[in-house]
Amino acid sequence: MGAGETHVKSELRRSMSYSKLRSMDLTSWVILPILLGCFGIYSLFKVLQKLRNSAYVQDAVVVITGATSGLGKECVKVFYKAGAQLVLCGRNEEILKDLITELNQMRKGSIQTHKPHMVIFDLADIEAVTSAAKEILQLAGKVDILINNAGISYRGTILNTKISVDRMIMDTNYFGPVALTKALLPSMITNKRGHIVTISSVQGKISIPFRSAYSASKHATQAFFDCLRAEMAQHNIDVTVVNPGYIQTNLSLNAVTDDGSKYGVMDKSTAEGRTPEEVANIVLRAVGERSKEVLIAGIVPTVAVYLRALAPKIFFSLMAARARKERKIKDS
Repeated sequence: MGAGETHVKSELRRSMSYSKLRSMDLTSWVILPILLGCFGIYSLFKVLQKLRNSAYVQDAVVVITGATSGLGKECVKVFYKAGAQLVLCGRNEEILKDLITELNQMRKGSIQTHKPHMVIFDLADIEAVTSAAKEILQLAGKVDILINNAGISYRGTILNTKISVDRMIMDTNYFGPVALTKALLPSMITNKRGHIVTISSVQGKISIPFRSAYSASKHATQAFFDCLRAEMAQHNIDVTVVNPGYIQTNLSLNAVTDDGSKYGVMDKSTAEGRTPEEVANIVLRAVGERSKEVLIAGIVPTVAVYLRALAPKIFFSLMAARARKERKIKDS
């Protein structure tokens, strides 16, 4: 091979390398602005979405049941910070008064906050619920957002559970929220604005052993509010069902057993669940975004929900195995 030929090949290689580098430079100059532009658009979208969500909640009359503890109490705090006009509902007047004092002492920031109202009643008492709805409307004039949060849990076997316990759980978790919703709906329809939010549970989607009464009440809740969403669409009333998994609250401590007595045990799954603050902020965001349904659960419960729908035989086998395992632990 001659020197001239070698020189030509070397120049060709150098030219090709230069072309590749130039091509890479051009590609970088094209792709980088596109990526930055997409990131900017996404960021702007999130900011506008947050502003829209805040505007939706700010100054809205928000009624929250079960406001004295757990998730309800944290929802009170996050909606208060968002500028909502709150009506706090619960059975314990002293705790609600203390909560209002706590709210008044919170730093208000740039958002205008409103003095909360409180209404005392027991969701399991349907007559009391009807009277409470009238009192709510007298105090606030209207209701923009109703958050059905109050509820009670249960631990027990179907064979040993008294029917009175099943009824009590249905009264608190299902009939109470339904009665309050029905009592407040006419005013929402008249105002052509309203939003019903119901805190259900993953167990409104799937049933697990030794939770029959609780799961049944949450399944009924899911079905009712799914129907309500469809029927209220023509009236511009939104319905959001929130299905959390385990939350670090006293729900298991306050759960009732098959004879109606308190369970009084903090389950490990509950103790390791999400914090009430985290879930409350998800609820606030779901309300602002007018979400139809939100599932707040880990990988295993989420997979179980889809497994129940797509491969029910496998799901049923897994639940039977779980029942056998839990029964052995109790018997040991």
